[in-house]
Amino acid sequence: MTGDARAHESGPRGWLRRGQSLRDRRGLLVKLLWIGVWLVFLGSPSQDLVHSGHTTGGTVAGALGLVCFVGVYLVLLFRTMGRPCPVRVVAVLLAVLGVLAPVLALTLGGPWLGLFVYLSVACGAALPLRVAYWAVPASAAAMYLVAVRIDDVATARDLLLLQLLIGFAMSGVGQLVRTTVELRKARATVAQLAANEERLRLARDLHDLLGHSLSLITLKSELAGRMLPGRPDEAARQVADIERVSRQALVDVREAVTGYRRPRLAAELAGAQVALTAAGVTARVPAEPDLAGVPEDAESALAWALREAVTNVVRHSGAQRCAVEVLRRQTLDGPVLELSVEDNGAGGSGSGPGNGLTGLTERLEKAGGTLEAGRVGHGFRLIARVPVTAGAA
Repeated sequence: MTGDARAHESGPRGWLRRGQSLRDRRGLLVKLLWIGVWLVFLGSPSQDLVHSGHTTGGTVAGALGLVCFVGVYLVLLFRTMGRPCPVRVVAVLLAVLGVLAPVLALTLGGPWLGLFVYLSVACGAALPLRVAYWAVPASAAAMYLVAVRIDDVATARDLLLLQLLIGFAMSGVGQLVRTTVELRKARATVAQLAANEERLRLARDLHDLLGHSLSLITLKSELAGRMLPGRPDEAARQVADIERVSRQALVDVREAVTGYRRPRLAAELAGAQVALTAAGVTARVPAEPDLAGVPEDAESALAWALREAVTNVVRHSGAQRCAVEVLRRQTLDGPVLELSVEDNGAGGSGSGPGNGLTGLTERLEKAGGTLEAGRVGHGFRLIARVPVTAGAA
């Protein structure tokens, strides 16, 4: 949620802040590109101010009006692209643009009809889809009426189709951005719900594991306390039972905690896809690996290898692409499940294997597997293999 919140707050005041994530910077640059590309239509009004011989007062008024128009346009799009904005603010800013565009065109001439293109873009990007379907044609009709009034219909005809196409295109872009933001929020909510469900499951399992054992220990402790003065032999047997029950409870808790700590390859693959995408790396990750015949320890070792490899790609490699593959292979030593993680990055810093790769090698060796890691061509590749039970599908 934190990363998404920072992304929503990106704007002119948050221009590439230090420590800002790569995804936030890329999102801000894309927003600037989509907003700034339409500034090309300012060429005609600017040339008109310089070369058309307006009076000094007309030139100053036109320049102030143009600056005000562009400022309101930029503020409106930055406020509405990708995040909700109060309806009253959108209405006021669009009203300002809707007044300035015809006033400037009526007073300064045909070169200023291009401002209606900005009005169409603003309507398409800031208004809901069903409203924009009416607002964009309305802005085009207003431009044509103004062109008729100033006797410059030829310019209006040149701009009419372009204005409609750009306005509807920005409607689609705005809807796409809003949908993307909603999907990110939904994904964060699903992750939070999953974490809550996991905490509830842990609480239920611990209650089931310890509830009976602790109750039995309490009862036997009370019984031993009552037997101790007159029947020490029976009290000793109760104490021995208490020791046995407590040791078994400790074993059950350790097994439960080990199961919770053991990573699963399917979960790590899904996490790798999310992590690589969030870091701006183009990822190719399989969805459902075939784990038939793979022991739990071997699967856990592969999951740790994948987690370490993806962490290195995200933090140290500077890669733009990463491919993850999970394949079954037949070797001289028998069938194996092979995990391959290959990227086009620098492979991290340092001349030798780090602590992470050393630990992975030891973990895989305990599961009967092997690890290979090194540079290949213009990238880095890690291959981890674990044995598969003979005869597994």
